[in-house]
Amino acid sequence: MTIKAAFKVQRANFSLDVDFELPAHGVTALFGPSGCGKTTLLRAMAGLERCVGHFWLGELCWQQHKLFVPTHKRRLGYVFQEASLFAHLSVKGNLEYGWRRLPHAQRRTDKEQIIDWLGLTPMLAQGASELSGGQRQRVAIGRALLSSPELLLLDEPLSALDAKAKREILPLLEHLSAQAKVPVFYVTHAPQEVERLADRVLLMEQGRILHNDHLQQALARPNSLLYRDEEVAGIISGQLQSSLPDGRVPFLYGAENAPAGCIWLTGQEGLTFGAARLRILASDVSIALAPVIDISIVNQLPAQVLSMTDIGQGRVLLRLALAQGEQIPAQLSAYSVAQLDLKVGCDCYALIKAAALLV
Repeated sequence: MTIKAAFKVQRANFSLDVDFELPAHGVTALFGPSGCGKTTLLRAMAGLERCVGHFWLGELCWQQHKLFVPTHKRRLGYVFQEASLFAHLSVKGNLEYGWRRLPHAQRRTDKEQIIDWLGLTPMLAQGASELSGGQRQRVAIGRALLSSPELLLLDEPLSALDAKAKREILPLLEHLSAQAKVPVFYVTHAPQEVERLADRVLLMEQGRILHNDHLQQALARPNSLLYRDEEVAGIISGQLQSSLPDGRVPFLYGAENAPAGCIWLTGQEGLTFGAARLRILASDVSIALAPVIDISIVNQLPAQVLSMTDIGQGRVLLRLALAQGEQIPAQLSAYSVAQLDLKVGCDCYALIKAAALLV
C-alpha cells in the first residue's frame, strides 16, 4: 500500500508545491528549517488547509478534483506542538473522547494496552490542568491512538517540552509506529529525532521537497540538510544486550536471528535493552588498514569504502559499508586519506571508541 499526495498552496509570502509517493507504513519525518512548509503540508494532509491537489492513502481517497473529505470525516490522529487537551475533562475523559464515538467494529486499538504503554494508569482521574508538559503530551498521543486512526500526524511534539520531558517521551515515540500500526508523519527540525524515529525522510526547503529518502539515504547525502548545523552521524539498527560485569554493553547489529557483528558500548543512564538504534558521529570513527593491537579502542569493524567526498577545510567524508550493508560515516583529514592511500572500494577497519557511542 502506498501514499500518494500532491498539494499546492499560494500565499502572499509563501508557496507550497509538493508531490510525493511513499510506502504507507513506518514513520516518515518531515525535516527542514523553520518556515519551509512542514506544518502546512501536515495541515493539508489533515484537511485543515484547503488547497489544490490530491491525497490517496492506499485505496482511500481524501482529496482529488472536486472530492474533498472534511477533517472530521478523516480517520486520523493529530498531535500538536502543545497538547490540546480538553481542560474540563479528566485524563480518562480525554483518552476516551474519540474512542467512545467509534462504533465497536472500528475500534482497532486495545484501550488498556495503550494506557499501560504510555504509563497513564496512575493519573486517569486527574484533571488535564494538573499534568506536566510531558504528561499532557502522553495523553495527547494516547487520545490520538485510541481514535483508531488510518493515519497519525505529529507536529513537533517535543518542541515545547523541557529536556527531562523529552527524555521521557522519546522512548515511547520509538515504538509508536508498532503501536499505531498505521503510517506516521512526524514534523521536526531536530536531526537527533530523525535519527532515532524515522524510517523515511522528506527533506524540505522553501515549500518544496528536495529529497524523498529512506533514512540511510538521507544520512548518506553529503551536505545534507540534516547536518547543516549539526555533525554528520550514521545510524545502525540492532539489539542492545544486558551489560556485562565489567561495564561493557554489547550491541548486536545485522539480522536479529543472525547478527553480523558486535559493537561494544560503555554503560549509559536510561538504557533500554532490546531493539535499538546506535548513533555514530563521523568524527568518532578512525580508519586503519589492518587490525590494531595494543590499543584501547575495542571496536575494530571490518569495512569497505563506498564513497569519498571533499567537504572543505582539508576534510574528507567517507561512507563505509559494514557487514550485511550497514553504513556509517567517517570524517578524516585529507592528509590522513592520502597517507593511507584510501580509495573507493578499499577494505579497511573502522575504529570506534566505546565511550563515544550513544543509543
